Amino acid sequence: MQYGLAKGTNESMFVIQAYKTVRDRGPDPAHSVLKDLEGSFGFVVFDFKAKTVFISLSRDGRVTLYWGIAADGSIVISDNLEVIKSSCSKSFAPFPTGCLYHTGGELMNFEHPKNKMKAITRVDSEGAVCGAPFKVDLFAKTKSMPRVGSQANWA
Repeated sequence: MQYGLAKGTNESMFVIQAYKTVRDRGPDPAHSVLKDLEGSFGFVVFDFKAKTVFISLSRDGRVTLYWGIAADGSIVISDNLEVIKSSCSKSFAPFPTGCLYHTGGELMNFEHPKNKMKAITRVDSEGAVCGAPFKVDLFAKTKSMPRVGSQANWA
């Protein structure tokens, strides 16, 4: 049993309960929970009460998700490339494998949670920016937890 669920629980219930644990500041950070998942997965959880979105995609690349910006400025997420193309025109990219995104947070690679993600701008033949795939920037680190208390405690 994990997250208080029976062994035979389906994947959807597991993802929802894992999300609730992460949302409620459980003992494990989101990247740690996702890193421990086995197999191929891709999911989008919309938390109606909090009005937030939580997206993740496994690192193996067997599942694909796309995200983009529609003409009205809304974010569109789908596993159907035709839906993305019709909704976002050229302003879309594949959601990066091994990553997670949470409203109000940053895109994060759960294999390299201390590294920033770097956007690689795509430009079409007419010179217009049309989406940006992301890669892990192995040289740029995210800010670590701020130190609190006396400097002597951190020596």
